Amino acid sequence: MRSSLAPGIKLITSFSRDSWYRGFILLLTFLFYTSYHLSRKPISVVKSQLHRNCSTVIRPADLNITNNDTWCDWAPFDQDNYQTLFGAIDNSFLVAYAIGMFFSGIFGERLPLRYYLTAGMVLSGIFTSLFGLGYYMNIHSVWYYAFVQAMNGLVQTTGWPAVVACVGNWFGKGKRGFIMGVWNSHTSVGNILGSLIAGVFVSSAWGMSFIVPGIIIFSTGVLCFFFLVEHPEDVNCTAPQHHQESAEQEPLLRNSSSNEEIFSSPPPGAANSVVERSEEPTEAISFCGALKIPGVVEFSLCLLFAKLVSYTFLYWLPLYIANVAHFDPKGAGDMSTLFDVGGILGGVVAGLVSDYTGGRASTCCVMLIFAAPMLFVYNHVGQNGVPTTIGMLLVCGALVNGPYALITTAVSADLGTHESLRGNSRALSTVTAIIDGTGSIGAALGPLLAGVISPTGWNNVFYMLITADVLACLLLSRLVYKEIRGWCGYHTRMRGFKEI
Repeated sequence: MRSSLAPGIKLITSFSRDSWYRGFILLLTFLFYTSYHLSRKPISVVKSQLHRNCSTVIRPADLNITNNDTWCDWAPFDQDNYQTLFGAIDNSFLVAYAIGMFFSGIFGERLPLRYYLTAGMVLSGIFTSLFGLGYYMNIHSVWYYAFVQAMNGLVQTTGWPAVVACVGNWFGKGKRGFIMGVWNSHTSVGNILGSLIAGVFVSSAWGMSFIVPGIIIFSTGVLCFFFLVEHPEDVNCTAPQHHQESAEQEPLLRNSSSNEEIFSSPPPGAANSVVERSEEPTEAISFCGALKIPGVVEFSLCLLFAKLVSYTFLYWLPLYIANVAHFDPKGAGDMSTLFDVGGILGGVVAGLVSDYTGGRASTCCVMLIFAAPMLFVYNHVGQNGVPTTIGMLLVCGALVNGPYALITTAVSADLGTHESLRGNSRALSTVTAIIDGTGSIGAALGPLLAGVISPTGWNNVFYMLITADVLACLLLSRLVYKEIRGWCGYHTRMRGFKEI
């Protein structure tokens, strides 16, 4: 009597060849962008080591010093203007990132994604490591660190448009919010790993807090070169179906009402029509053409303020915890990872809710409405004991990063494959770059404003963050109104880029 097939083999064979490739691409791009964020995080942890309260540090007996207050600090961050210098270094990265992002999508549409991503990760690994080498080469020039950060910000713009375009090439619209909400946890996972790795070395040799992440992202760049597959057609897989062939559409693409599973292939007829459309020669969309897609401007401006809040936490939260709750540098870095854990949960919940309701803008707006008062509460009671700190960081992380995650993933992919593009699949990278590039302006402004405002008190920093959240919510009001009208049975017909 022959034995039945082993359960593990049954599980493996239950998935089609297309499903395995889709899962592989999802995992690979997850690792790629995890490494991008992993290499950005160390600076926020190391700040509290570069400028410390030296009165609490045991001084070596053989150390000859002239200033008892700053002997343990790293020049030039040993002066009273250290917060301004930190803000300048943060903005060297973020301004270069914001400017480069608008051009990155254009290049991403015209260059092979595999080469583009590989070059970006390899160069980012080099510049991240150069920052850490400043410790071993005893460099005390703020211009050196600002230049390295600026170059790193420029090359890191290769990441987001390319990975979103790659995932968009492989996955259709069904359950996109959920799958991209899970996939977008790479941002928070990268932040968590970056904090933990930096925390291991920050008190002993802070240079390694940058060199180790630099090696990691360099290695993932090599992995990208050998294994990334840009399009399903390159390995004879079925192309996904990006939207329904329907006469009536919402101004912002509503989620498919079909039960298309994210790892399933489209029906044969639909697949053939998609393949036929993909074989038609199409030109990459222009910058102005991408701006005309309904919803791009509103979500771009909303992301500007949402990302302002998120990146202020990314770069200043460990220092805030160290100053207000009096944690050591490693403890503050470890505690700040809870904000990113909350961000993972927020991204998944936002994706699920927006898939179920079909309201991307409404989901973002509701989370932003709740985020504003929670930031106020965290600033006033968040440091009253470790349990309170943990709970508030998780809640604030979910509410702040949930809309940010949804806009940069599912919304960008929706708009980049909008029906008004009539099958032009080459718009995804440009649309993603416009949305994230606009958001990156906020990412640059947030830490800069925090550096300027924080000397006047942390309360004022939180008032700035609350104001940004409210503005982000207001910018979505028109799209929220249209989504509510759609739920009530009022539909608009799309012709080109116009609504009638």
